[in-house]
Amino acid sequence: MSEIKPPVAEQRPHSYERHGVTIEDPYFWLKDPGYPEVTDPDVLAYLKAENAYFEAQMKPREPLVETLFQEMKGRIKEDDASVPAKDGAYVYWRSFDVGAQYRKWWRRPVAGGPDELILDETALAEGKEYFRLGAMDISPDDRLMAYSIDDNGSERFTVRIRDLTTGEDLPDTIPSTLGALVWAGDSKTLLYGLVNANWRVDRVKLHRLGTDAKADVELYREADEGFQTGVGLTQSRKYIVIATGDNETSEVRLAPTDDPTADPILVRPRKKGLEYSVEEHDGTLFIHTNDTDTNFRLVTAPISAPGEWTERIAPAKRFYMTGVTTFADFFVVEGREDGLDQIEIHPYDGGAPRRIAFDEASYVAGLDENPEYAVDTLRLSYESMVTPDTVLDYKLADGSRTILKVEEIPSGYDAGQYATERLLITARDGVKVPVSVVYKKGLVKNGGAPLHLYAYGAYGHAIPPGFSTTRLSLLDRGFAYAIAHIRGGDDLGQQWQLDGKLTKRTNTFNDFVDVAKGLIAAGFTSKGRISASGGSAGGELMGAVVNSNPELWGAVAAHVPFVDVLNTMQDESLPLTPGEWPEWGNPITDKAAFELIRSYSPYDNVTAQDYPPLLITGGLNDPRVTYWEPAKWAAKLRATKTDDNVLLLKTNMGAGHGGKSGRFDSLREDAEEQAFILWQMGMAN
Repeated sequence: MSEIKPPVAEQRPHSYERHGVTIEDPYFWLKDPGYPEVTDPDVLAYLKAENAYFEAQMKPREPLVETLFQEMKGRIKEDDASVPAKDGAYVYWRSFDVGAQYRKWWRRPVAGGPDELILDETALAEGKEYFRLGAMDISPDDRLMAYSIDDNGSERFTVRIRDLTTGEDLPDTIPSTLGALVWAGDSKTLLYGLVNANWRVDRVKLHRLGTDAKADVELYREADEGFQTGVGLTQSRKYIVIATGDNETSEVRLAPTDDPTADPILVRPRKKGLEYSVEEHDGTLFIHTNDTDTNFRLVTAPISAPGEWTERIAPAKRFYMTGVTTFADFFVVEGREDGLDQIEIHPYDGGAPRRIAFDEASYVAGLDENPEYAVDTLRLSYESMVTPDTVLDYKLADGSRTILKVEEIPSGYDAGQYATERLLITARDGVKVPVSVVYKKGLVKNGGAPLHLYAYGAYGHAIPPGFSTTRLSLLDRGFAYAIAHIRGGDDLGQQWQLDGKLTKRTNTFNDFVDVAKGLIAAGFTSKGRISASGGSAGGELMGAVVNSNPELWGAVAAHVPFVDVLNTMQDESLPLTPGEWPEWGNPITDKAAFELIRSYSPYDNVTAQDYPPLLITGGLNDPRVTYWEPAKWAAKLRATKTDDNVLLLKTNMGAGHGGKSGRFDSLREDAEEQAFILWQMGMAN
């Protein structure tokens, strides 16, 4: 092992008082006062020292990392391509070249003609440490393409416009955008969302080709600092959708695609807790809303009177309606029943709906790419924990299915070697928590096997029981892999989300711990033989459970972890804080919220006890979970914990929330995580 010692961050006195409580924060200095620019030499020196320690500790593991990386890479078809999707006069698809980190985007005329390369991400990414393509939209006349790129991970995208007849970019440049790009009907006008200094999309603007972006017309400005706004299109493409909202409230305006500067139609004024989204068909609005039930319902309204809602599909006790898409001759309702995806096709005349059936007991299914409005076939996607990603066409006339593509695994994969189960594990308050488990057949449930447990548990974000090629490296080494569908996500409906937020936040952490204990009781593993991982809010989960139950975990990976919750939720200058209060509570004004967050905030609850081995990651340019959260947490853990277990902090100095951007660079980070887990679980050989 390298002689390099773990970095020790200096403790500098810093405190503040809130609600009569004094909070000491000796690592406050790790937040560069010039953020989002990070130039403080002491801060950079500490992050670089931690990175050097990470490299030194992982150097002996390089052969294992390389083995895992080659396994993972061998399961990826390097020259892969998506299934072409028809959109008007062209079919569009994307592909990878062998060895390429990034994609190429193509189209071909439906009437016949050569393939056209419309965007080469590899060329755009050349010489850049980080590259991410954001939004892309083709003009209605098929001549122009608007696209946006981020080349440092800050999620402030710059828009360029390409003439597809020449392949050259126009002089037009629009900086600091985020979200979708939408062409108006004249193919000369582009709508986009603009990011302000606090990384909040508060304006929708209109750009006319050939003009300076500084003169762009403001169509909408959101005054509430907790709300963000964005722009989209209805499936019919007759209306531009300007949507604004926070984590629990939404408000939608519509403008004709052919007249984007017309006074927008407000569908229904915002009301705290009211969420809705809007589609359109022949002058009728189809509105998906939770106004009467957390499982949502579908209502309709004439575009001339958008606030006069008539129920079309009532809320159901077991069925959680997640979305509605209108097509020319039918509409599709998507949702989950008992946590499993469902797709229903509804005729406009009120006839009986048709539900598409799937065979496996646990799976993921939904609409895939369906850009056109008038169709007789639906493009669907399907996968499970043992079935690779599958793209198929479903013919409306007779219900027949045509498989167009199954994810190819060049190194070989036999689904028959693996088994999956869906369990219900009872949490400490009596609630049954669904758990999806996959393992290689032959695993003996006598407590001797290692198990990896993953969850997220926030913002109503469900974790689907889908397929993963990287996961196979653990399964083939004897691991079971489990996804805990804990409260805070909306896996079982919006009430499942509500039962894991605000005053009920600790249900999320308790569910994860209770699932771990339930899997031990079921014989899948034993105490100390569980590795765990989570990112962002899932990283907060990791921080909470290593504080509460450190003895359960053999190794923990916390990626861009939201662990400095109390401080972040009191810092109104941070980009996301005001918009996060509906999820976590406002500790500035609410003493009870302050006390609750203080009771579970991982950074604030680090104690002098033994902790499991920890791999912590961050991104210097991350606007979502700022780099100092993982840095402060790692520093405090080093100074406080009583064990000699390895603790590693890796900060990507040129990336943001998602880690490295290239497909192989990202894959190598997956290999690093698994190598760390195998090393710490005594399975590195």
